[in-house]
Amino acid sequence: MSRALTIADLRVLAARRTPRSVFDYTDGAAESETSLRRARRTFANLELRPAILHDVSQIDTTTLMLGQPAALPFAFAPTGFTRMMQTEGERAVVRVAQRHDIPYALSTMGTTSIEDVATAGPDARKWFQLYVWKDRSRAEDLMARAKAAGYEALILTVDVPVAGARLRDVRNGFSFPPQLSLSTILDGATHPNWWIDLLTTPTYQFASLDSWGGTIGELLDTLFDPSMTMADLEWLRSAWDGPLVIKGIQTLEDARRVATAGADAIVISNHGGRQLDRAPVPLRLVPDAREAIGDATEVWMDTGIMTGGDIVAAIALGAQATLIGRAYLYGLMAGGERGVQRAVEILQGEITRTMKLLGTTTINQLNPNHVRLP
Repeated sequence: MSRALTIADLRVLAARRTPRSVFDYTDGAAESETSLRRARRTFANLELRPAILHDVSQIDTTTLMLGQPAALPFAFAPTGFTRMMQTEGERAVVRVAQRHDIPYALSTMGTTSIEDVATAGPDARKWFQLYVWKDRSRAEDLMARAKAAGYEALILTVDVPVAGARLRDVRNGFSFPPQLSLSTILDGATHPNWWIDLLTTPTYQFASLDSWGGTIGELLDTLFDPSMTMADLEWLRSAWDGPLVIKGIQTLEDARRVATAGADAIVISNHGGRQLDRAPVPLRLVPDAREAIGDATEVWMDTGIMTGGDIVAAIALGAQATLIGRAYLYGLMAGGERGVQRAVEILQGEITRTMKLLGTTTINQLNPNHVRLP
């Protein structure tokens, strides 16, 4: 792990240590994967503008998320099927989150239960991510369990009325749990440790859902409710009285709508490029969204983040925080909890170094003058 100097290095290790179908599920995006490439290209092509002759001997990377301090300006995004990527799964991630004072969001599609994650990270800031099902009572039960287990906030993901066309998964015959076939047996010959873990640890299953034998797309289309509207936010508020985050905002109009409806934070996100291909690049929406909705609602963003410099740029353009997904999953696949730990160390070092080179000592000092978008 110490030889991995960047998140890209962890990605290379992850690809070596994980079966292709599992790696591609994490690494891939929808259709032509244009949304993901555009997001990463935007970060790669932006210009950071340094200021010189400032005392940067002491750096404070603390930021506020939902009004509470977090030691770094990012949280671990909710991701599904996490134990499939590496058997330590969500427990490993929440332990690292607790160690570094980073909020962690557990997905509805998680592979460790709400209660077991709470036990693994009793002092971590824990959020629960919810997909609204056609059966509302199931969602109400999950919210009640999260509340009872001490979860601080609810993240409602709103950009999955139907599953995106994730073609790598279709071509790989990806299923959950993984099924033995000629291709998976051949792949297992080159990833024996992963398969040994699969066969010697508890069976992978959804921690919050019943078992499922179909494809991922079929699961999403069966469970999730495409008829949900803004009116359903009233029902949600009646069932959840804590902070509410709306994830999947991709236009200024929708940012205004959910802010007016009382969201405590919005996440400008195109689901990591995994839903609508050629969707807006979230980073480009950040400055206008920040101006459009004012200070009453926090603005976060995700998609395309691979370096600490990316996170600094997003904060400078107006985001109060970011979510990272693939970045820590590459670490998890590369080395379990040690890999997630290494991902945080890499990002923390890059954030600190970038802030010093920009001539800033606190997150609040970052501003649009530090970034020029192409």
